[in-house]
Amino acid sequence: MSGANSSSLTPGFFILNGVPGLEAAHIWISLPFCFMYIIAVVGNCGLIYLISHEEALHRPMYYFLALLSFTDVTLCTTTVPNMLCIFWFDLKEIDFNACLVQMFFVHMLTGMETGVLMLMALDCYVAICYPLHYATILTNRVIVKAGLATFLRSVMLIMPFTFLTKHLPYCRGNFIPHTYCDHMSVAKLSCGNYKANAIYGLLAALLIGGFDMFCISVSYTMILRTVVSLSSADARHKAFSTCTSHICAIVITYVPALFTIFTHRFGGQNIPHHVHIIIANLYLMLPPTLNPIVYGVKTKQIQEGVMKLFFREEDVLMK
Repeated sequence: MSGANSSSLTPGFFILNGVPGLEAAHIWISLPFCFMYIIAVVGNCGLIYLISHEEALHRPMYYFLALLSFTDVTLCTTTVPNMLCIFWFDLKEIDFNACLVQMFFVHMLTGMETGVLMLMALDCYVAICYPLHYATILTNRVIVKAGLATFLRSVMLIMPFTFLTKHLPYCRGNFIPHTYCDHMSVAKLSCGNYKANAIYGLLAALLIGGFDMFCISVSYTMILRTVVSLSSADARHKAFSTCTSHICAIVITYVPALFTIFTHRFGGQNIPHHVHIIIANLYLMLPPTLNPIVYGVKTKQIQEGVMKLFFREEDVLMK
């Protein structure tokens, strides 16, 4: 086996094939992903800067948004530069340990993203259902603890992926038909029994994504009950508009994820492999690209913050 250690059956490197079957179109495929990556980096870094410098945005909702932006920009940075190297320069080799590190960060950060969306749903729930106690419930200490707990949960649940995958024997070649190191794409190269990887992967998905979706569903059920009970139409509209951006972020994140999961589990044989690869990349790229746009368009406070920051910089330049 190319690049393999014969005694341990551990490859020295893997070959990432990009999008199998569409090698001739790699340059054209790379252009939208490159454009999306630029928007994601500029948009999310801009949001983080705005939230950190604008006092009016020093509120729990925007702290969670800054955490989401940081998670998003880190997530796409773990995959897109490597993907573009494959598409543009045919640099397909990735060291075995580097592949495991990329795999860990991809899955840990996707878990972190759904956790932050859950925290934002709870923030909406407290803001609408307990507006008078909002400031006392969501203190800075609570926000830090919630963010840290979400991070540690993702790390602890994803870390076993790395150990399980690292200790598998590999003798089915070292070609990965993907643009990045995905857990099961790597595990399927093993000639050993990788059933534990598949079972644990499903369990981790349920403990992270399933739990978060359940909490989000319960939060919005309670929010809907509260909004419907409001007597004023203006109050109902104002309460619902508070959550509009977050609902869009949930749709952007979960629809590609659910599509990827269900097609792999139930319809994989009917869908070309290159479609799976492109959808998997969109699953990682759409939320980082669209979330800053959605929050910028839908959130009045962010629009006002951008205008204040713009005119402040303009005044400094004029002086």
